[in-house]
Amino acid sequence: MNKSAQAIGLDVGTSRIVRAQQNGSDFEFESQLNAFVAIPYSKLTASVLAKEGVPHTVQGSEILVHGNESEKFADLLNAETRRTMTCGVLDAKEPESLPQMRSILTSLLGEGKGRKLVFTVPAAPIGHEENSTYHEATLKQIFSGMGFDAKSINEGLAVVYGEMEETNFTGIGISCGGGLCNICLSYLAVPVVSFSIAKAGDYIDASASQVTGERANRIRIAKEEAFHFNGFFADKTQQVISVYYDDMIRSLVAALRDTFTSTRNMPKLSRPIPLVLSGGTTLPQGFHDRFEKILNESHFPIALSEIRMASNPLHSTAKGALVAALSE
Repeated sequence: MNKSAQAIGLDVGTSRIVRAQQNGSDFEFESQLNAFVAIPYSKLTASVLAKEGVPHTVQGSEILVHGNESEKFADLLNAETRRTMTCGVLDAKEPESLPQMRSILTSLLGEGKGRKLVFTVPAAPIGHEENSTYHEATLKQIFSGMGFDAKSINEGLAVVYGEMEETNFTGIGISCGGGLCNICLSYLAVPVVSFSIAKAGDYIDASASQVTGERANRIRIAKEEAFHFNGFFADKTQQVISVYYDDMIRSLVAALRDTFTSTRNMPKLSRPIPLVLSGGTTLPQGFHDRFEKILNESHFPIALSEIRMASNPLHSTAKGALVAALSE
């Protein structure tokens, strides 16, 4: 087994978990929805699910279907999917969080067999002292139990590693996921400033759900399949999504401006640096233009050479984690 096959990069996101490996010069990615749903137990149902290869576990009178198939069953039963994580970290209030996280990771990764694995962890949200110690330590325990040699990397820094080799890993990496938007300013591969904000994809879904009465899972699907920025929407759901998307972007830009303005001991940059946007929440058509317009109006304190989308926004952080794993 060559070095690239022995290393894995893993983006542990609130909505999806993405695995990255390298095969020769190519990067290979696979993802699983970081969610599960309960359906009534019967021997016949369990037998059919096993025959069809649908990942699941049996818990008393319920069958918990996890990963990509959970969304289909949730839609069929008109129910919300349940998450192992909330706000970017493991959900301590969800009793099935750890068992289902182990099941999803096992389905995605298989046995570790001593392979190196670098996984992403979020930065602390602005205004909150609590950090991701429990989340990070628990994931390390899970990976160790699976046989991996696991280390963590800041999610925003992973964007820099995955997208900024040409600037010697100097720039601002932003990952807009489900639970959080993670930001990292890196100078020559060293993280200088890292933080996150709690307004991200889940915020949009939950807020739009309250206004429209639609399930948050349906809002997420509508957002991912049809939403785009164009200034006018005949459909109420799309209009409501646009309101909360705009609020999220403005909150992100304000956090960027205020944090970089107030941070002491900022490095003296000799030239403008790039800013790269990644994550599933950045995918709607027009996101880049809307973000750039609001940022340009904000009196941003750092000179930027460009504002661009990641080469593959869904895979950028997993790729960066893999770059870190391969460099060990």
